[in-house]
Amino acid sequence: MKRFLGSTVLLLNSVATAVASDFDASVKATGRWALNTRSGDSQALNLTLLPEFGLNFDNGWHIKSVARLRSEAIDGMQIDDLERGAYSDYGKPALLNEATELELREFTLQGEIGETYLTLGKQQVVWGKADGLKVLDIVNPQSYREFILEDFDESRISMWTLNVERQWRDWNFQFLWIPDQSFHALPKPNATFAFSSPELLPVAPTGVNAKIKAARRPNNVFLDSDVGLRASAFWQSWDITFNYLYQYDNLPVLKQRLTVEDGQPLVTVTPEYQRTHVFGATFSNAFEDWVLRGEFAYFSKHSFIGRDIRINDGIVQSPELHYVLGLDWNAPGDVLVSTQLVQSWLIDNAELSTRDKLDTTFTGLIRRNFLYDTLTAEVLVIANINNGDGIVRPKIQYQWQDNITTWIGADMFYGDRGGVFGQFGDNDRMVFGVELAY
Repeated sequence: MKRFLGSTVLLLNSVATAVASDFDASVKATGRWALNTRSGDSQALNLTLLPEFGLNFDNGWHIKSVARLRSEAIDGMQIDDLERGAYSDYGKPALLNEATELELREFTLQGEIGETYLTLGKQQVVWGKADGLKVLDIVNPQSYREFILEDFDESRISMWTLNVERQWRDWNFQFLWIPDQSFHALPKPNATFAFSSPELLPVAPTGVNAKIKAARRPNNVFLDSDVGLRASAFWQSWDITFNYLYQYDNLPVLKQRLTVEDGQPLVTVTPEYQRTHVFGATFSNAFEDWVLRGEFAYFSKHSFIGRDIRINDGIVQSPELHYVLGLDWNAPGDVLVSTQLVQSWLIDNAELSTRDKLDTTFTGLIRRNFLYDTLTAEVLVIANINNGDGIVRPKIQYQWQDNITTWIGADMFYGDRGGVFGQFGDNDRMVFGVELAY
C-alpha cells in the first residue's frame, strides 16, 4: 500500500507541474483498536488512509482534494452498519464491500475575484466551536457511526457548497448555497451505537409490532437547497458573528401511525425531513488568562418524540433555543481548564414530549502539555443533569516524531439507560491509536 501511494503521488506530481506553478501531496494513515472493557471483546479495529493533494496556480487560485479510504473489521461498526440513504446520490461514499468505503472528503477550487473570496466544491463549513457537543455547528450533517466519539472533523459529512466571502469595512460577510441534500447518517438497529433512548427513538407499546418505512427526502437540487449567511467582526475586543441558516433539519421527523394489519396492532414509522429557520450568534473575548465565549441557535421549528402516538402522529413540534456559555482558563503550568453550560429550551408543548422543557448539560475539559508539547494529557467530562448520565473521556497522546503520533484513551458512559449517554452503558471502551503522515 505504501509503495502504491508513493507511486500515485509521483504520478500526480508529474501531471500537475505541467499545468500549475506549485504542487503538493501527502498521505496520512491512522489505525485504531477499541476494546470493550465490559465484555473484553474488540469493539472496533479500523484503518484509514487520507491522501491529499493541492495545486497552486500563478494567479493565486488553488485546488485541494482529500480522499478517505476506510476499512473496519468488527461487526456493528462496519461501513454497512450505517444508514447510507442519508447521503445524497452525488455525495455518497463508494461502498467497496461491507467493511470498506472510499469517500471524497474535500474537493475545492479557491481563489479571489476582485475583493471576493470564493470556495467552490465539496467542503466542511464550521460555525461555532463548542467542546464535545454541537450547538451552531450545524451547516454540515454528521455521521453517528460512533455516536459523538469521533473527532468532528472526521464525523462531519462534507457537502457540495458554494462558499462566498467578502470584506466590507470592519465586517466579513459569508454566503452559502448548498444544493447537496445529505443528512445525519444514523447507525442501523444492529449497530454498536444504535440509538435506543426514548428521547431519540419512538418506542412501540408492549405487544405492538413496528415497521419503519423509507424516509421521505427532498430531491430537488435547486428548490431544496440550503442557504446560509454569516456576518463576523472584531468589535471592541469582542469576536462576534451573526448567523442565519435556512435548511432541512438534519434529523428526520419520525411520524408514527397506529393501525391494524392482519388483526394485529402495528405502528408504522415514516421518517421525513422538514424545513427550519436557524438564527444564531457567537461571541468571545480574552481577559488576560481567561476567555469568555458563547454561541446561540434559535430553531423556528424542531420535532421531538411525543409521549402519545395518538397525538399529532407521535411527534411534538416546537421552536427550540439551544445555547452554550463557556469559560476557559489558561492556568499556570501550561494547563487549560475549560467549562461549559449547554442548555436546550423546548419552548412549546414540552409536557407532550419524552424530554424535559429545559435540558441542561455541563462539560469540563482539563488539558496539559508536557515534554515541549510532545506529550498531551487531557480528560473531557460531559454530564447531563436531567437524566443523570454522561461520559468521561481521558486521553494521553505522544508525538514521537513530526510524522508519528500514538495515543491511548477511554470512553466511559454512565447513568440512566434511557438517557442520550446512558443508552450506551454497555459500550465502555479503551482506544489505542497510531497516526503516520508522509
